[in-house]
Amino acid sequence: MVNASPPPSNVRVDKPTRRDLLYIATAVTGVAGAAASLVPLIDQMNPDASTLAAGGPVDIDLGQVEPGGQVVILWRKKPIFVVFRTQENLQVLQSRQLLIELADPDSKYLQQPPYAKNWHRSLTPEIGVFVGICTHLGCIPQFDPLPNASDPAPNWLGGYFCACHGSKYDLAGRVFRDVPAPYNLPVPPYRFTGDTTIRVGENPPNEDFDFSTIRQM
Repeated sequence: MVNASPPPSNVRVDKPTRRDLLYIATAVTGVAGAAASLVPLIDQMNPDASTLAAGGPVDIDLGQVEPGGQVVILWRKKPIFVVFRTQENLQVLQSRQLLIELADPDSKYLQQPPYAKNWHRSLTPEIGVFVGICTHLGCIPQFDPLPNASDPAPNWLGGYFCACHGSKYDLAGRVFRDVPAPYNLPVPPYRFTGDTTIRVGENPPNEDFDFSTIRQM
């Protein structure tokens, strides 16, 4: 439904860089060690106070997400990462070099809806949607999409890094082996309401996934 092409020309986006494409600061109430410095939310994506209070669905305009970049919104007071993965990102997600490093590459544990139990953990390969809370102690992982030989970890292939205790996830939210976090990042219920709009908090038609049944937050 969404392909890896640039957003419309009337949408202002900045070219992603390692330090600019990071994440929002969100306090996780009652969870020790939750901290990060994240980029501000795009104003027009913020749901109103009544929607947040009710925990209702939140719409996201994908035209605001540059290929290779990410935006973060709030749903049920949780940070939701929405990432636009490039073809290069998708190739890495299927590479043997990455797969042998993952603890649950096939999403065997219930951390996602049935419709997101695939190699990209999403409705479409390009768009990933995750709850941005580390499954170790509830910290907020940083978005670090660019490969790097040493930073934030040796032989980094791109993904999410939790600076609090060193847990690592790929750009499908799949957790690495031998890190403190035991599970993949959760995928919330969501659906497309148009070619370039998704709604977090609602399942697609004929799906009844209950987010409260996930293994661990």
